[in-house]
Amino acid sequence: MASGIYNRFKHHVLAGLCNVLTHTVKVALYGASYSFTATDTAYTTTGELLGVGGYTAGGATLGSPTVSEAATAVFDAADTSWAAATFTVNFAVLYDVTPCNTLICAIDLGGAQTVTAATFTLQYASSGIIRLT
Repeated sequence: MASGIYNRFKHHVLAGLCNVLTHTVKVALYGASYSFTATDTAYTTTGELLGVGGYTAGGATLGSPTVSEAATAVFDAADTSWAAATFTVNFAVLYDVTPCNTLICAIDLGGAQTVTAATFTLQYASSGIIRLT
């Protein structure tokens, strides 16, 4: 299990094809079978939590995306929640819907996170989702 930034996203940022502030960015949830591979390019439902309580395929749209400019540039967004959730999740994967479902990054949640008939909140790190130094 690992977290990481996908190569295609890096290319799309440098080529001006991805704008996390103006494009629709979503976060999808995946189970233990998911595996981060930097060369993967586009969102897929393989390993996604499909048909489980409170979760819809494709995930949720990120709210309030921000990018800061300093010695370390930071991409962040509001925490994402799913109400009335009943599932077990191991990974969160962000992707840019706008150009072609380009994968942005995978976040390893550090093992199985289980919620039963409650709100599941994906709480992003206080230091941001992606930091570029």
